Amino acid sequence: MAGSGAPARGRNIWIWFFGALGGILWGYDTGVISGALLYIPDDIPLSPLVQGMVVSGLLVGAMLGAGLSGRLADTLGRRMLILAGGIVFVIGTLGSALAVNAALLVGFRFVMGIGVGIISVVVPMYLSELAPKEIRGRLTSLMQLLVTVGIFLAYVTDFAFADARAWRWMIGIGVIPAVVLAIGIYTQPESPRWLAGHKSGGEEDAKRVLVKLRGSEEAAREELAEIHESVRSEAENTEKVKLGSLTRGRLRPIFIVGMLLVFFQNFVGINTIIYYAPTLLTNVGFGDKNAILANVGIGAVNMLMTIPGMFLIDKAGRRPLLRWGAVGMCAAMILLTITNLVGLSQGPLLLGLTLAGIIVYIASFSISWGPVQWVLLPELFPLRVRAGAVGICVTFNWLFNMIVALLFPSLLDIFGAGYNFLFFAVMTALAYLFATKLLPETKGRSLEQIERDLTGPAPATT
Repeated sequence: MAGSGAPARGRNIWIWFFGALGGILWGYDTGVISGALLYIPDDIPLSPLVQGMVVSGLLVGAMLGAGLSGRLADTLGRRMLILAGGIVFVIGTLGSALAVNAALLVGFRFVMGIGVGIISVVVPMYLSELAPKEIRGRLTSLMQLLVTVGIFLAYVTDFAFADARAWRWMIGIGVIPAVVLAIGIYTQPESPRWLAGHKSGGEEDAKRVLVKLRGSEEAAREELAEIHESVRSEAENTEKVKLGSLTRGRLRPIFIVGMLLVFFQNFVGINTIIYYAPTLLTNVGFGDKNAILANVGIGAVNMLMTIPGMFLIDKAGRRPLLRWGAVGMCAAMILLTITNLVGLSQGPLLLGLTLAGIIVYIASFSISWGPVQWVLLPELFPLRVRAGAVGICVTFNWLFNMIVALLFPSLLDIFGAGYNFLFFAVMTALAYLFATKLLPETKGRSLEQIERDLTGPAPATT
């Protein structure tokens, strides 16, 4: 038995590798469009509204993919759905890279988005169900880090192809990790939780997988018993959730807090930076290639500042991180507003202040609102409605993301950068008030205590 640990660790390494690839692919396809947008008009004319449609097409697809993934993951299995997501990625990526008009580009970006939605739901689910329980809790913030790695790699790829203005290669190179994911995940085991809970006669299969993963028959038996208890508890305590049931009664205050959390995460302006930073930078005088190089730096800050955020969540608490993050974002947006409204002429001062404001903003977001939302959302809702309620909030998260991405190019064209930054400065100030006045601190507290804070004491029963 002592010698069985090494093969088990080796098996786990490949599971983490392909899981990580899913997160990186999610980030890559989300971020690559920022640089490609500068060069797509060489071949396909894009009005500001159509620019927004090209970016938001992926987000509409992600809403659909995320919405369908829960049920499909139970029907097809986690592994097969990740395989399907990889295939969808390949189709959407190739179609986008080869598109000859705006309609095809938007349509295939939508297909790509379905893959993003599937991966965003199923990869964390798959990893959490295969992970040893000692490290399971780290996976939520780990996925956020991997997405930022993918965004950074997308920005580096944009820079590599900038001289050639090769936007088709910027997008198309994403097919390589998609193919590796689709082929590689097929070689990995199915989730033992799905095998035991959803596959007829899957008990023995689940046990075999657990023995390989844990390296011990005794550990496999113990974990299989825990899986059975978890499945039974979920069946007894989980309700089918509809939007109407969350907007009335004792659940309404919790749902309002959850919705405000995902609302502010998008309307503080992060998506304008992730998708449109090179466009903003060219508007204040950066050349195309220098704007993309600056974007690489922004992506590096986004990635690196997520790491301390992951560790501070449980040390500093959720609310302090969100509050100070909002302060940093608000200060950065005020700087960007003033810089763009006082009439500075294009030159080193304007370029330096704009870039500094964006970097302070992205650092403040990445250490706070970026990772905290995904940890905090499941903590807000009682067990009986958690899965359904979090699913609804995440769907609205994609919707809010899509609205900002769709409208921003048109608003930038109509009002200019300064007034848009002013709007986001106001939103970050409101986000601070939300974190201070309405949001409960969940660090180190039981889910029952959190529920009582949000809903008040349970009504007396007779």
